[in-house]
Amino acid sequence: MSYNAPLKDMLFVMNELANLSEINQLPGCEDATPDTVEAVLEENAKFCGEVVAPLNHPGDKEPSYWHDGQVTTSKGFKEAFRSFADAGWQGVQHPAEFGGQGLPKLVATPCIEMLNASNIAFALVGLLTDGAIEALLTAGTDEQKTRFIEPLISGKWTGTMNLTEPQAGSDLAAVRTRAVPQGDGTYKVFGTKIFITYGEHDMAENIIHLVLARTPDAPAGVKGISLFIVPKFHVNADGSLGERNDVHCVSIEHKLGIKASPTAVLQFGDHGGAIGTLVGEENRGLEYMFIMMNAARFGVGMQGIGLAERAYQQAVAFAKERVQSRAVEGSSGPVAIINHPDVRRMLMSMRAQTEAARALAYVGAGLSDLAHSHPDEATRKTNLALYEYLVPVIKGWSTEMSENVARDGVQVHGGMGFIEETGAAQHYRDAKILTIYEGTTAIQANDLVGRKTVRDGGAVAKAILAQVRATEAQLADAQDADLAAIRTQLVAGSAALEAVVDYVVANTKADPRAVFAGSVVYLKLAGVVLGGWQMARAALVARNKLAAGDGDAAFYRAKIATARFFADHILSQADGLRHAIVDGSAGVLALDVEQF
Repeated sequence: MSYNAPLKDMLFVMNELANLSEINQLPGCEDATPDTVEAVLEENAKFCGEVVAPLNHPGDKEPSYWHDGQVTTSKGFKEAFRSFADAGWQGVQHPAEFGGQGLPKLVATPCIEMLNASNIAFALVGLLTDGAIEALLTAGTDEQKTRFIEPLISGKWTGTMNLTEPQAGSDLAAVRTRAVPQGDGTYKVFGTKIFITYGEHDMAENIIHLVLARTPDAPAGVKGISLFIVPKFHVNADGSLGERNDVHCVSIEHKLGIKASPTAVLQFGDHGGAIGTLVGEENRGLEYMFIMMNAARFGVGMQGIGLAERAYQQAVAFAKERVQSRAVEGSSGPVAIINHPDVRRMLMSMRAQTEAARALAYVGAGLSDLAHSHPDEATRKTNLALYEYLVPVIKGWSTEMSENVARDGVQVHGGMGFIEETGAAQHYRDAKILTIYEGTTAIQANDLVGRKTVRDGGAVAKAILAQVRATEAQLADAQDADLAAIRTQLVAGSAALEAVVDYVVANTKADPRAVFAGSVVYLKLAGVVLGGWQMARAALVARNKLAAGDGDAAFYRAKIATARFFADHILSQADGLRHAIVDGSAGVLALDVEQF
C-alpha cells in the first residue's frame, strides 16, 4: 500500500502548535520561512512516497543477508540511500559549514517522520548517523569534526552506536571492551559488540563506529567508560580511505521485524587490535554517548509516530474497500466495513493517538530549537529543561502507542490482517522493537522519575502543568459543547498528573520500589495528558479558524472531532492511571519471587 504524507496536519502542527514563526526568528534559523518549509516538506514527501516506501514490503520479504563477513542490503536500498544522500536529506538539521542545510530541528522532524513512515528499516541508517554527527559536534576535536562530519552528512559514510555486549545490555557498567593506548594518540580496541544497527552494509564507502570501551586504568562502573571513533576503514589526514581496520562483522541477527535493517555482531581486535581515537576526555564516554542516545530516543519516538500513520492509512484504505455484513441499523446489502461503529472506533483511536503524539513531538522539537539557538541564556536553559522532560515521554509513549495502533490496524483487516501479503502484520512486527531499543519503556520511565521529576522536585513538570492550566482557561472561555467536553477531561487529566508528580517527588527516596512499580504507568499518564493538551490546543485553533472563515473548514471540523474523541476515549483514562500509580504498587509487589 502506498504512503501519502499528512502534510496538511504536519504544517498545521508546526505553525499553530510548535510556533514555527518564533523558531524561524532565531539566529541561524532564518531560512526556515513558511514557503521554504512547505517546499522542503513537499519534496521530502515526494521522495519518501515514490522512492523509499515501495521498498518497505519487499525488504521485509527479502532482508539483508550476511556472507563471509560482508552484508548485502535488500534490493533497492543501496540506490535509494544514494538518492537520499545526494538530495541532502541526511543534513537537514546539521550545520551548513559541514555541508548540511542548517534548518531547525522542527523542520527536520516531519522529514524524519515521513522517512520512517515510508520504511523504518531504511530510515535507521540515517537515525544512527544523525546521532554520531551530534556526538562529534558536541565532543569531537576540531580535527575530528573536519575529518568525519562532512562525509557523514554527505552520505559517503554512515555512523553507528556501539554500546551493547553479550553480558552488558542496558547495564553499561558491565561493558568489557578494552581500549589500550598506543602512545601516539591512538588506542587499540578489543571486544565484542552486539545489536549494532547497520554495523555492516554495502550502502556507503565507510562506517564510523562510535564505541564505548575501557582504558586499562579506568575506574569501575559507568565512570570508567570512554568513547572512541573506530572506522571500518582507516581515514588518512587528507580524508582518503586507507586499509581495513580490525573490526569485522561475524553475523547478523534474524529478527521479528525491521528485517531489511542489518543488526550486526561486531568483533573488534581479533587480528591485532582495531585502531581508534578518543572522543573528548577519558572516562566521559557515557556522557558523550548520551548525546547520541537522546538524539536517537527522540528519533525512535518519531519512528513510532511514522509507523502509526502508515498503519492508520492502510487500515482506512482497507476499511473503505472491504465490503462485509449489513449495517447495524439495517441496509439493503453488505456495506464497506468503515460504516460499522466499532471499525470507526478503532480508526478514530488510531488517528487520534497518532495526531496527539505528532503534536507533542513537534512541540518538543521546537523547544529543542529554542534551547539551542535562543540568544538569551535563561530562555535556553528553561526550554532545554522542558525538552529533556519530554524526551522520555516522546520515546516511550509514542512507541507504545505505535504498537497499539499497529495492533488495531491488524484488527481492522480482520483475518486478512493475519496474512502477511496485506502488509498490516509487518507494521505490527516492526513496531515491537520500538519499545525496546534505545532504552526500553521502563528505562524511559526510570529516567522520567529520577532525572526528570525527582531531581528538581517536580519543578519542570509543574511548569508544564501551568501551561496546561492556561489552555484549560482558554477552553472555559469558549462557548462550544465540544471544547467544553475536552476541557472537562483535560482538567481531570492535569489534576491526575499533578497528583502523581507530587507522589513521585514525596516517595521515591522513602519507598523507591513502590514508585518505580508505577513508573511506566506514570510515563503513559504524562503522554496521555500532554498529548491531550496538544489536541485541546489544536481544537481551539481550529474553532477560531472556523469562526473566522479561514482555510479548510472540513479539516478544522475533523481536527475538533478528533480532539473530542481523544478526550472522551483516551484522556478520560487519566484518573484510573493515577490510581494504579499511587495506590497500585501493593499488587505489583505482592508475590514472592518463588511464587511466580
